[in-house]
Amino acid sequence: MECHKCQSQGQSCGKKSRRLGLFRKRQESGNADVSSSPPIALVGMPNVGKSVLFNALTGIYVTVSNYPGTTVEVSRGLAQIGEQTITVIDTPGMYSLLPISEEEKVARDLLLIEPVSAVIHVVDGKNLGRMLPLIFQLIEAGLPVLLAVNMMDEAHRWGLDLRQDSLEMELGIPVVCMAAALNQGIDELKHRIAPFLPVPVAMIPA
Repeated sequence: MECHKCQSQGQSCGKKSRRLGLFRKRQESGNADVSSSPPIALVGMPNVGKSVLFNALTGIYVTVSNYPGTTVEVSRGLAQIGEQTITVIDTPGMYSLLPISEEEKVARDLLLIEPVSAVIHVVDGKNLGRMLPLIFQLIEAGLPVLLAVNMMDEAHRWGLDLRQDSLEMELGIPVVCMAAALNQGIDELKHRIAPFLPVPVAMIPA
């Protein structure tokens, strides 16, 4: 998709400049009062629909840049959560907090070195058991975790169901069942994220 200006002039612009242009346009227009709260991080193994969820939360206002000192790209965008517009980071795919690749090391550093308001662990509902070890690691690391069980539409076609309340009780963290590709569960996810966010000073009664 080309930007509106380029379409009107019948020209084409580069992907990087298009993203940056859109991001700046939003900032300059005053439509987004970005919260000073630490960002939300999306984590998960490859092919669990993490990037689909990221796009559903942030839309087109996205910047992509290399993590400092690496060649690993990290996407950042803005999401409206309640009354706040907050940064969301799409971390590289990871299998464990014990990294064996540069991508996993970047993801780990984003979680353990940089402050985050919430960590959304995205998993494939068809393969939940295989992905639970990482959620245990995130919980044991003391991170503010929420589990997003994605691809539940495919899980249901396989005859699989999930006892959401029981899983929440066992893990001691919020659990949301969703199908991000169908835009199902996005609103519930935002509702469950909201309590993780610090209350902005401007919203605290005098």
